[in-house]
Amino acid sequence: MGAVGLYTHIQSNNLRSALLLAGFPVLLLGIVYALTLGMIGAGMLPSTGSVGGDLGQAGWFMLAGAPLALIVTAVWFIVAYFGNQLIIDLATGARPVTRTAEPDLYNLLENLCISRGLTAPSLRIIESEALNAFATGLNEKQYSITVTRGLMTTLDTAELEAVLGHELTHVINRDVRTMVIASVFAGIITLIAEILFRSVRFGALGGRRNGNNKGAGVFILIAFVAAAIGWLLAIVIRMALSRSREFVADAGAVELTKNPDAMISALRKIEGRSALPAPESVQGMFIENHEKGFSSLFATHPPISERVQALVAFAGGRDVAPAVVGMAAEVADTSPPAPWG
Repeated sequence: MGAVGLYTHIQSNNLRSALLLAGFPVLLLGIVYALTLGMIGAGMLPSTGSVGGDLGQAGWFMLAGAPLALIVTAVWFIVAYFGNQLIIDLATGARPVTRTAEPDLYNLLENLCISRGLTAPSLRIIESEALNAFATGLNEKQYSITVTRGLMTTLDTAELEAVLGHELTHVINRDVRTMVIASVFAGIITLIAEILFRSVRFGALGGRRNGNNKGAGVFILIAFVAAAIGWLLAIVIRMALSRSREFVADAGAVELTKNPDAMISALRKIEGRSALPAPESVQGMFIENHEKGFSSLFATHPPISERVQALVAFAGGRDVAPAVVGMAAEVADTSPPAPWG
């Protein structure tokens, strides 16, 4: 892992957020244009009878529909800005908790925040045996850290503090803001791509194509390709934060807690036990999101083993093998009894 300056990382996240905001309207219009071509090819919109004429007509349809598309997008942004936490809570089953209900958890987080002069994010819990955690929010008033019940009962105090430090680093680095924006955009693009694919497919199978439309087959192919590109872009946008963000957050946890061994042992316990049902766009926020098969080509997280190796190499931590972590609690039970029983 190459060295990454914290200021550079934050500036990079700010740039990614700006590019997502600026590039999305252009991308949206491009998908609308492909949808229009596909509908002309499928006979759902009138054809001029020539390829050039249909290309121009699709452009006019796109421009005519652009204001409506942008208005719908703006409304979606507003809903997402004010309701992103509610949407994530509904998707994951998270619920806010008070200091009275979880005083130890609050104390750990607030102590970390005091050391950096930060306002403490709110806390949420998911009643699941899975071991996972994530941070969300677009600004200081919205920042929140969510942990699972399984994480709280499995990790010791030092390990839980390290995980909270990891998530707090995501907040400090603005990772959460970029990830929320990316998740919203990915959701919209996936929806549009699905509409594009279904509309053109049903229109083409309906047999309503005009025999005078010389570019029908090409236009339908363009629409299908645009739908496929839309799905791929949704995956790429979910990876808008480079995988290095997890290495940086692990390092940030060590900086906050001064305990690399706790971060390493926490990751070893979490490894392979983090599966939590949630939309893919939300899973990209998790502390671990282990993907297998074809999905691993677009993994949003580096493997736990690589993260542990980085902590050993650059933070001076000691790796505890997974088998040792799992058996640590059983050592006393498996040792021979003393002579006096």
